[in-house]
Amino acid sequence: MEDVTERWIDLDGLVNMRDLGGLPTRDGGAVVPRRLIRSDNLQDLTDADVRRVVEELGVTDIIDLRSETELHLEGAGPLRRVDAVTHHHHSLFPARPPESADEIAARALALPAREAQEARDATFWARHYLGYLDQRPDSMSAALRVVAGARGAAVVHCAAGKDRTGTVVAMALDVAGVPREAIVADYALSAERIEAIIARIAGTDSHGPWLAKQAIADQTPRAETMEAILDAVTDGWGGAAGWLRDQGWSADEVEGLRARLTRP
Repeated sequence: MEDVTERWIDLDGLVNMRDLGGLPTRDGGAVVPRRLIRSDNLQDLTDADVRRVVEELGVTDIIDLRSETELHLEGAGPLRRVDAVTHHHHSLFPARPPESADEIAARALALPAREAQEARDATFWARHYLGYLDQRPDSMSAALRVVAGARGAAVVHCAAGKDRTGTVVAMALDVAGVPREAIVADYALSAERIEAIIARIAGTDSHGPWLAKQAIADQTPRAETMEAILDAVTDGWGGAAGWLRDQGWSADEVEGLRARLTRP
């Protein structure tokens, strides 16, 4: 297995991008590089970053999991100007009337009501992530369809690249046959850069005012959170493939996603 810390993609305009290529599969294979890339917000890419993303990484599809409010507050982003890249917006939040920056930050970061004192433990975050599957199965399914049908590399991102992105990526990797321990390790890897991740999005209009009041430890990914998610998906549907079948995917479509990620 390739050392997971070697999969980081360092660009000037972000801090939490990495390629899922190289992760092992249970049948002795591996995820193909430059097929599925996870990232934090792509808003601040430099011109050199854009050229690398398109020309070197071969990105053709962007799956943006942010809400409409986040998109409105942060603007279009430089990759929107690249004709060769197709953008797909699939928010994992239930549709609501227009929200304030405070409201959207609270949902994106699972921040507590001012009077709430609930611990940010694995159970809390697992329940939060399972809400994506329960409340926006349409967006979750649509995001995975983009991965399956992308012409080149597909980038999945949200704001921090750890929660919404981590849930979609975990589902894709489970379908691909990546062992549980490798999925968990990839999710937890964002903890290596959590201070930089928080510092970056703390400067945004959509998340900054809220993050200034939060402890970094409350936002740090922990292995036991992803273990709880995988347990719940396995117990409920026999795995991510079973969840997709429950959303109307055919066996051939599920196999197509697996093949896209694992066959050269």
